[in-house]
Amino acid sequence: MSTTTIVLFVIALIILWAIFAYNRLVSLVNQAKEAWADIAVQLKRRYDLIPNLVETVKGYAAHESSAFENVTKARAAAMGATGTAGKAQAENMLSSALKSLFAVSEAYPDLKANQNFLQLQKELGDTEDKIQASRRFYNTTVMTLNTAEQSFPGNIIASSFGFKPMDLFELAAADAAAAEPVKVQF
Repeated sequence: MSTTTIVLFVIALIILWAIFAYNRLVSLVNQAKEAWADIAVQLKRRYDLIPNLVETVKGYAAHESSAFENVTKARAAAMGATGTAGKAQAENMLSSALKSLFAVSEAYPDLKANQNFLQLQKELGDTEDKIQASRRFYNTTVMTLNTAEQSFPGNIIASSFGFKPMDLFELAAADAAAAEPVKVQF
């Protein structure tokens, strides 16, 4: 083999490696976007359930207006939040507001026996589980992407093509109450 052939072979290997590294990063970015879309679907389902839940509780506990207002405000803030960190913070506030709404419902035995309330409770619990699973999948995908972007030699391709690290969807460390799952069973 001549030196020209060896050099061309090495260059071809480097080009192939760069193509594979780039395609892997693109694949990971798309997986992270898909995972974020799954979170958005589950959050939308949660947002759609909340007004029905508030109306059901309102029928039994009309004088608890501050709890209803807090849930409504937190829902609106969560729906309007942008970015991973902003969305996580708004979701923490919504979870806290929902906990207070369920605490209010504890004082009304007729409400706890209402079939509509029980069904909404079940659906919200199912949705909370799906949100948690979606967050885990998203965070795992983002961690894999960020590791690939920051590790050598992938960092060369990532910086060359403008790949940016993505944020994890985390609960605020300072908000210990939000770290607890929303309790929807009595």
